Amino acid sequence: MLSTLPFDTPDQVIAQASGGAAAVTAVAGAGSRVAMESARRAAAQGLIEPVLVGDLDVVAAIARDMDWDMDGIRRVAALDERRAAEVAVALARGGEAAALMKGQVHTDVLMRAVVDRDNGLRTGRRMSHVFYMTAAGRDGSIAISDAAINVAPDPGMKLDIVNNAVGMLHAMGIAEPKVAVLSATETPIAAMPSSLDAAEVVRRAAEGEVSNAVVDGPFALDIAVSPEAAAIKGVDSPVAGRADLLIMPNIEAGNAVFKAMVYFMSATAAGLVMGAKVPIILTSRADPPEARLTAAALAAIVARHDPD
Repeated sequence: MLSTLPFDTPDQVIAQASGGAAAVTAVAGAGSRVAMESARRAAAQGLIEPVLVGDLDVVAAIARDMDWDMDGIRRVAALDERRAAEVAVALARGGEAAALMKGQVHTDVLMRAVVDRDNGLRTGRRMSHVFYMTAAGRDGSIAISDAAINVAPDPGMKLDIVNNAVGMLHAMGIAEPKVAVLSATETPIAAMPSSLDAAEVVRRAAEGEVSNAVVDGPFALDIAVSPEAAAIKGVDSPVAGRADLLIMPNIEAGNAVFKAMVYFMSATAAGLVMGAKVPIILTSRADPPEARLTAAALAAIVARHDPD
């Protein structure tokens, strides 16, 4: 039942990212083969200009083993993962890096440095995670948020999640993303709190809390992605069956949807944290190289986008 198709990188994302300046990217915890391979591959395609933060002896040894010529590659010493996260964040805060990449550091360690009130990368908006999903052998892509950071977001948090993901899609050239706020029904009912949350998000978006996007819901997943299902069920909406972005009711639903796409469809799940001062490439050890490369491309696109 599991897909055996190879993972793929979305050509249009790579082409868009490689068509501009490489994003200077601080790699927090560069002392691992996976982190170094990810940075080298992204640099080779002109997507990022890596700054390797970590134990420099380990970095040098891995580079020799990889036969990677480190001439011209900036390296910054940090002997443990906490310090690597703090240094990488400081580079971004000081304008020396336009993006962050998670290397050999635990996610909670990196994010603790990112959200530090005095020295982190906070903005006025709650941070959230966006997966850009591209299924092997199929046309089109879809974004999913939040499936990695916010566990049980309330309507106000979901509006930040919407705005963060819409900002990424704007950077990619989608001028007016269609946003489906998911539940398991198309009618707000008290017995299903996520449907009430969705209705509130849609109302507040219409009142001006989301710009340059069409937000609708509550929708079950089939209504959001299938024109046929929307027609059969009589749901008339510019978003129904045409969603660019799926807003999940909670982290459990998001986790299940994106992993189902990965394992049943060989979908490439390229993830970014949005809402910080710079985009953050938050990868997992289980991610294939295609997901890591696509995430680096997305970070480069977001880093050089001027929302004004």
